[in-house]
Amino acid sequence: MKIRRDDTVIVISGDDKGTKGKVIATSPKENKVIVQGVHVVSKHQKPRREGDQGGILKVEGAIYADKVMLYCDNCKKGVRAAYEIKDGEKQRVCAKCRKKI
Repeated sequence: MKIRRDDTVIVISGDDKGTKGKVIATSPKENKVIVQGVHVVSKHQKPRREGDQGGILKVEGAIYADKVMLYCDNCKKGVRAAYEIKDGEKQRVCAKCRKKI
């Protein structure tokens, strides 16, 4: 999976198509990511302790990593990731403009 936490991605299919957001968490085993502001679902939460308040919360749900692409600030669109080795270090770069992602 080429997408990591804190990457900026753009959704390429589904109800939230065209939405940009920051990756909050990844799940490589399930091939899913959680993106800030994308696939917001209602979660019913019970109060845990006396005095706590329960209710319906809005939280981001997981979506398949295939539905998002890395976003390049230079190209202003979703791009594929390429790899370059600089100074003995492997870096992810934009496949179009070769800027570091």
